[in-house]
This record gives sequence, C-alpha cells and structure tokens, in this order.
Amino acid sequence: MEPKRLQAGQGWQWVKQGYALFMKAPLLWIVLLLICFIAMVALSKVPVVGEPLTSLLMPAVLVGLMVGCRALEHGEELELAHLFSGFRQRTAQLVTLGGIALVGQFLIFGVMMMVGGATLVGILMSGQPVEDPEIVRQAISGAGIAVLLGLTLFSVLLMAMQFAPMLVYFNNATPLEAMKLSLRAFVNNIGAMSVYGVTFILLAILASIPMMLGWLVLLPIVFTSLYVCYCDIFPAAKENQPIPNGGDAFTPDKGMF
Repeated sequence: MEPKRLQAGQGWQWVKQGYALFMKAPLLWIVLLLICFIAMVALSKVPVVGEPLTSLLMPAVLVGLMVGCRALEHGEELELAHLFSGFRQRTAQLVTLGGIALVGQFLIFGVMMMVGGATLVGILMSGQPVEDPEIVRQAISGAGIAVLLGLTLFSVLLMAMQFAPMLVYFNNATPLEAMKLSLRAFVNNIGAMSVYGVTFILLAILASIPMMLGWLVLLPIVFTSLYVCYCDIFPAAKENQPIPNGGDAFTPDKGMF
C-alpha cells in the first residue's frame, strides 16, 4: 500500500471537502467533540495515570471520529456509538500505537534534557501553569538547541502519527507499519500538507476573533478534513472498504466556498 502523490493545491480541496462533510451533521459534530473534550480533560485530571492514559487512548478516540466520517460519507447518520468504534475493534493495536507515541514523547524530552533543555522540559512536563512568564522566557532562551531539536523531532512524530490510527483500524496495518506509511505519505505530499496547514492557521486566527466561537465550526473540520485527506492519499485502501448498509459514496459539493 503506497501513499499517493498529490498536487499542492489539493491541500485546499481537503479543507473544502471537510467542510462539506461537516455540514452533513453540524450540530451532531459539535456535540460529539464537546463530549470527547470533556471526557479527555476529566481523564487527564486523574492523578498520576490520567495524562499517560489519555495519550494511550487518543488513537482509539480519533478512530471513532473517523468512523463517524465514513458513516456520513456513505449516507448514514452520525451517532454517539461511532465514538466507541476504536474500543470494539483493533483496540490493542490502537493502544499500542498510543503507547509508541507516548514513549516517543518521553524520548524526545530526554534528548532535549541532554542538550541543555532540562529546565524547559521540567516546566513542560509539570502540567502546571507558570504564573511568571519570565521563567518560561528564560528557560526558552537558555535552551536554543534543545528547542530546535525538540520541534524537529516532535514534527516527525506528529507526521508519523497523522494517518496511523486510520491505517491500523481501516487497513489492518501494524502500528509500526502504519507510522512508517503515515510519515511517507506526509513527505510525499509536503506541498499539499503545507497548503493544508497554512490554511488552517489562517482559519484559526479568524475563528479566534469572535470570542473563540469560530472553533465550534473549525475544530470539527479539522477531523473531517483529516478523513478526506487520508482517503485521498490512500485511495486503494478506501476502495477496499465495504460501504455500510449499501450507502452511496460521498461526493463533495463542488459549489462550496
């Protein structure tokens, strides 16, 4: 299964098609994401095990949202039950994927500490807000190499994780194989990914202006467009997926935007 190479302009198309998919059930998307957010925040507050457990379960939660996207794509309704799809099938592989990502984060923090970023890493790992911004500024200014190295390594980890949960769940890939494919897909489509990322940065600025209310729309589009992106880069994988209940395939509204 080889990721497809696409033109840079396709990054904008992903956003448009993600918006069209969101508009199939806008209120339900907002409700589902609020439920996810509240549940994950509550879980992360559990002493000692909360934050690691949240990281372990994140791929399974993401898969639930992607299953919701697939249901809408094939003419079905978006349901709360979709959120639990990753906890019913291939759960062990998805939790393993979350574990690899968690270990990767700790390894990156370890590398940052070795090159002079111990103070900054301590602040980041404390999970507590820093009351004095000057402390953060001094920690960053004294860890230039650590910051650059950390940003680079976390970017690679993010690229490797971007499509990995979908590849594990929909395509039966192993966690490591899925991460390799995801990283290759990102590198092969760096132009489209750049357009996609810049578009969301601009939309995030606009969404933040009216008291952050625009995020009620933008956040669901982050996930719906991610699903469209995955299907576009791995078209053969999508063709092999059965259409639920014989529904019709999703065709984006060409008139959007």
